[in-house]
Amino acid sequence: MAALTHRAVFVIRETDYEALIARHATSGQARFFLESRGQKLEDVVERHERFHAVLSRARASVPGEWRQALVRRADLDRFLFAADDVVVAVGQDGLVANVAKYLGAQPVIGVNPAPDLYDGILVRVAVERLGQVLTASVNGAAQVERRTMVKAVLDHGETLFALNEIFVGHRSHQSARYRVEAAGEAEDQSSSGLIVASGTGVTGWARSIAEATHLALPLGTEEAAVGYWVREPFPSVASGTRLRAGKLTDAGLLVTSRMNDGGVVFADGIEQDFLAFEWGRQVRLSPADRTLNLAIG
Repeated sequence: MAALTHRAVFVIRETDYEALIARHATSGQARFFLESRGQKLEDVVERHERFHAVLSRARASVPGEWRQALVRRADLDRFLFAADDVVVAVGQDGLVANVAKYLGAQPVIGVNPAPDLYDGILVRVAVERLGQVLTASVNGAAQVERRTMVKAVLDHGETLFALNEIFVGHRSHQSARYRVEAAGEAEDQSSSGLIVASGTGVTGWARSIAEATHLALPLGTEEAAVGYWVREPFPSVASGTRLRAGKLTDAGLLVTSRMNDGGVVFADGIEQDFLAFEWGRQVRLSPADRTLNLAIG
């Protein structure tokens, strides 16, 4: 039996035009919806066509003997990645974070289809260079950033990974009650939840919290450490505000739920893919033992 060839797995999300058609059924209805609000369907269609033109060029750059697969973001939790896949995320930076938690050691290549719209922090490979980077990634010749990820392990062994951050709190983002333990200190808290972020994640949600609280933490993207930030802690006779932020290494952060219902743990903003975190359950958050292997050249 012949050995299987390499497989390029393209990861995409629906375009704004596709989302409009899914909601309104026809192009005419979508046009009416936008034009009645002073907007143009043509602008949305242009972005849709530009994206698919880049996607077509990206798929055409895959070596001819390779296999290919296409998976949408909404289907990632049901897709079976193989150990020797090369993953190509075509879209905005967040798409790399969305796929990262479902991977092991597979290389990931981010392709930016619209440099005028997306920052390109993680999607840094131009479509013209994709074929070269694909080949280099399986030959061990690619330049790879091994970006630290965050890991959450619940007391029953359930595990969640994130490239940017993991949230612990109430699903409605209202007051969450829990006990937090880190570096030999412990405190009961009531807050809007807490996040644990990597060096990649400190440019996102963690940055807004750090700037608002003036509690910035220096974290490198490949540093074997993560940071935690508590959102709006409330001082009372039963809750404190002393443990508000800090850097975590191997020992991590232990959180014990004091919520009767609605407690959740979720990763990278995907709230529907959560782990339940009710009263008495515990979760330990720390740097993950695997990294995102981002091939950039």
